[in-house]
Amino acid sequence: MHMADALLSSAVAGGMYACSLVAAGYALRKVQQERNDKILPVMGVMGAFVFAVQMLNFTIPGTGSSGHLCGGMLLAAVVGPYAAFLTMIGVLLIQCLLFADGGLLALGANIWNMAFYGCFVGGGVIWALAMRSGMTRTKIIIASVLGSVLSLQLGAFSVSVETLLSGITQLPFAAFLLFMQPIHLAIGLVEGAITAAVLVFLFAARPSLLWCAEESESASSVSLKNVLAIMGAAAVVLAGGLSLLASELPDGLEWSLERMTGSTELESADSSVFALSEAVQSVTALLPDYNFAGSESAAGTSFAGVVGAVIVMLLILAGGKVLKSFRGNHEQA
Repeated sequence: MHMADALLSSAVAGGMYACSLVAAGYALRKVQQERNDKILPVMGVMGAFVFAVQMLNFTIPGTGSSGHLCGGMLLAAVVGPYAAFLTMIGVLLIQCLLFADGGLLALGANIWNMAFYGCFVGGGVIWALAMRSGMTRTKIIIASVLGSVLSLQLGAFSVSVETLLSGITQLPFAAFLLFMQPIHLAIGLVEGAITAAVLVFLFAARPSLLWCAEESESASSVSLKNVLAIMGAAAVVLAGGLSLLASELPDGLEWSLERMTGSTELESADSSVFALSEAVQSVTALLPDYNFAGSESAAGTSFAGVVGAVIVMLLILAGGKVLKSFRGNHEQA
């Protein structure tokens, strides 16, 4: 659901940046208040894992479309909604700048559509409510599917509203909704199944790693270090190997655009703002479309996947270190 700049007016894009920045500021303050420095390596590894899984587009049978995990729900179920939201920002920022996946002008909207709902609605509401009286495998599966479906439905609806407010006349609101909502319902069901599988594994290996786990559920058969090593290795395998098997069909948003306009892309408005956004991305996108520039080689895809996962992890770890240092300096003052 990575939106391109052409789907938004500069005013709506700016408004979505403002919304996402407010949410990020609130999440940052809550993470500072929680003072849980042990969560940082978990954020880094899980951020790399989500980046890797997002590279695996899966086919939606009978539609000619594909989808991929958003990951906000998964992250929130592990590190909580606030840390998850900040982690998702790191993932989406790297995708935008290094791989030109989603427009730079549309980044604020993409953060809202792909991270806000998954982290705060799927995780902060659905997961939290489901786990109030104890955590079980059945609850994990139900919460994962329900939270993922609801998050993607809200995200798809927001995309339609944003294009409406932007005055994109090629995408009449009601007709666009009729394509966006059903296809993202199917994608949400698959995301829910993937999310449930990962969380059930983590629950079996180390229940205390999951957010909202009670003390009675803290018995762990696998150490935190080993769990993170497994998830890190999985990220490398997914990004560097299995990503080569990803579906080449258009994703849910592109599929909807194609049904409406005959093309998976729209032309950007001819303005200095859009031109500046494209110019910045042309410089920062060293691996456009997850490959070497001008190449479609398997080696390039594998390289881009592994490098991207590592950079996401390093960015999150570095950001956490800066935050910790800032907090320490503030307390001393």
